[in-house]
Formats: sequence, C-alpha cells, structure tokens
Amino acid sequence: MRDIGIMKNLPLRRFLVCGWLALAAACSTTPRTFTAEDFAKVDKIDVHVHINTPGSALIDQAETDHFRLLTINVDYPDFPPIAEQARIARELVARHPGVLAYAATFSMNGWDKPDWQQHVIQELDAAFADGAVAVKVWKNIGMSFRDANGRLVMIDDPKFDPVFDFIRERHKILIGHQGEPLNCWLPIADMTVNNDKEYFKEHPQYHMYLHPEMPSYEQQMAARDRMLDRNPQLKFDGAHMASLEWSVDRLAAFLDRYPNTVVDLAARLGQVEFQSNQDLAKVRRFFIRYQDRLLYGTDLSQDPGDDPQEVRRDAHAAWLHDWQYLATGLTFRVPELDAPVHGLSLPESVVRKIYSGNAERWFGNPWHAPELHSQESK
Repeated sequence: MRDIGIMKNLPLRRFLVCGWLALAAACSTTPRTFTAEDFAKVDKIDVHVHINTPGSALIDQAETDHFRLLTINVDYPDFPPIAEQARIARELVARHPGVLAYAATFSMNGWDKPDWQQHVIQELDAAFADGAVAVKVWKNIGMSFRDANGRLVMIDDPKFDPVFDFIRERHKILIGHQGEPLNCWLPIADMTVNNDKEYFKEHPQYHMYLHPEMPSYEQQMAARDRMLDRNPQLKFDGAHMASLEWSVDRLAAFLDRYPNTVVDLAARLGQVEFQSNQDLAKVRRFFIRYQDRLLYGTDLSQDPGDDPQEVRRDAHAAWLHDWQYLATGLTFRVPELDAPVHGLSLPESVVRKIYSGNAERWFGNPWHAPELHSQESK
C-alpha cells in the first residue's frame, strides 16, 4: 500500500527539487571573481610606466608582484633627453626581456625644418629595429609646443600624417596623450580627485583654468578626433583613458566611434572611482561591455635619485589598490578620494583581459614571457 502522506507531498517535493536545481544552475553560471589574495597569483601587465634610470627597483617589484611592464619614452622636459631615455630602455629590456618592453617617442625639435618628417621616420625606424613596440605623442603637442610663427601645433596638423602612416605601415601602436583630465579646466577647489589637485598646483603651466587663451578641453578632444578620422587604420592607444576619464558614457561613445582604438587606465582610476561612488552598477557595466578595449596602466615612474625601496613600496601599494578596485568587492580608502571606495568585483575573465590579455593582443606580447610569467603560481 502506498503512503498517502508521501503522495500528498509529492508536488511540493517536486517543486523544492526543481527550485534547488534552478538555484544550482544559476549559481553555476554566475561569473567567478577574484579575491585580494589572488593578486600575487595572476599574471599582470602594466602598460604605462616610465623608467628613467638604469636601476631595477620597479622591475624587481614587478617580478615580485607578477607584473610585466611597458616603459614609455616621452618628449617631456622633466625627463632625461629622449636619446638617454631610449638608451636606458634598450639596456633594461636586454637585461629583463621577460619583464620589460618599451615604447619610443620623437622630439618636436626641428619642426619647422623641411626634413623634420624624414628625420623622425629614420629615428623611429631605428627604434623599431631595437625592439620598440609603440610610439608616444605627448600633451606638448596641443598644449605648449609652438612653431616658428608662434602658432600652437595641434595633433591633427597634416604634417604628422607621414609619421603616422609610417607607424601604421610598421604595424606599431600610436600612444596618444592629448589634452588633460577635465579637471585641468576647473579651479583647484572644484576638481574631483586629490591627485589632480596636487599635480596642477605643482604644474600651473599645464593648469588650463589659469590659461583661458589656450585651446579649451573640447578643442583638444576635437583635434585628437580629427586626427583619428583622417587615420582610421592607425592603431591608437588613448593614454589616461583618452582624457575622457570623467565620464564612462563619453568614453563609451569614443570607443564606439573609433573601433581601432583602446585606452589605458593610467593615473585615471581615481576619476572612475569618483563615478562608481555615484553609480557603481553603471561603471561596472561599462567595464564589462568594453572589456576588450581597456588596458591596465598606472603612470608609475622611476627617476634618477629616487630611493629604490620607496619606488618598490609605492608601486606595490598602487598595484594592490587598483587590484582591489577592479577585481574584488572590498570597500577601502584610496588617496585620490576623501571617501571609501567599493570594488567593482569584475568577472575573472574580464580582469584577465584588462590585466594582460588585451595588452598581449595589441602589442604582440613583446615580453617573450619565460616560465615565471607564462603560468600562474600554483
């Protein structure tokens, strides 16, 4: 004889079993995320550092924290001369080929001479032969450099086109730092992050709020966009989130408009954290949607006279803070803001792309990674 009680409860049992199965299926499809402890295990690349000394402090910390690096030469008066930057980069790459790669740059000196383009192309040809994987153009183009007639030279000047054509033909990347964060055009008190307040206090020559005679923020962005419109096949890496760090909506529109571009996050995550404190879900959706277009970078530097232990300490702290924000759901404080920040807890697959996969795809994995960097720590 059948148990009537069991028969009566059969629909309920079926409902419970089906419910548990549905829950298990849902859990199994929830993307996995990393923890803070995973930081030391996962292979990572910082595509935006500046090593201006033969010392290896930053490289040593990179190896400890399982990072590879791209050091970028810049036409910047506070750095050593470009030839010296290139020499240091070549020597360090030769000593640390599994950890370091480098990007070249060119000088604006001689711009008014008829052979300026030919001279720059010859220098870049030699740099590529020495292993350079990209070329950086800095904000002096558009913000400080003037021709012999006193005219400010912008990045969309047609005189650059043969140089950009050469970079494209050689299948290299143009890294562009055009303009500055939007905060640059605001009074110090109205800026959204502490690092911008500190930088523009120390560099008033680049604080455009003090220089209304200079091109506006929108004019800087428009010049960059005109250059990209004219060079649609040029692979372009917008340094510092293409100076669109203040709005993930504006950055999304840029990436949609220019499919042959990526951006790095160097020195701009504070502005992103400012936005995520207002709408965490929106910022998280942006990172997931554009997971193939974002490269991790910091703008860390190692300069002559820097204390090696301080370089290592600062690098580790910066890398760990960024990992907590991008990869975990922790709540913590960052120096850029005066309020706690909650991590985005991005899926593992997204984090891997931002931290290494996209860089390897775009730059062709010039690090020739040895066993230490080709597999995660067990």
